[in-house]
Amino acid sequence: MMRSDATSRRRLLASLGVGMATAAAGCTGSNGLGGEPNYESGNMGQINASNASSRNATEMSTASSLAQQQPTNSVTPLDPLELVEHEFVVEDGYLGSTVQGVVTNTGADRIQIVEVRTRIYNDAGNLLGRYLASTGDLDGNSTWEFQVVVLEAPADVADYEITVLGTPS
Repeated sequence: MMRSDATSRRRLLASLGVGMATAAAGCTGSNGLGGEPNYESGNMGQINASNASSRNATEMSTASSLAQQQPTNSVTPLDPLELVEHEFVVEDGYLGSTVQGVVTNTGADRIQIVEVRTRIYNDAGNLLGRYLASTGDLDGNSTWEFQVVVLEAPADVADYEITVLGTPS
């Protein structure tokens, strides 16, 4: 009788293991929640030479305090979030290099956290840095105009990739 008890326990544990794996797989299904983000290529456009100089020390200090580089762990790709437009823009003063654009929540439900992530590259294709912008409480059927502050000099930036992630309410 001990042998059947051990077999029953093994079957129970195996069933639980399969059930948990199936449940976990459902968390990354196609119902709006995803796993790894899909980055799309950036739009570099024309850099205005008159404001493409590097920041001075004071401007860099200000930009560093505004630049976000620590991603939120609770965000994931969400079907209702759409990158409508984006481009690399050089602003005057402390802002300097930025990626600006628009995200739309095409769904009816509010998104608790929305995060735009960028990866910045030089001419050789080397990653220079990762920068992001985030906002909270993006209502359904609404848009958010974002600005990602990039700490790289405009002359060093050759390309970028971008994605949008979120946390549902």
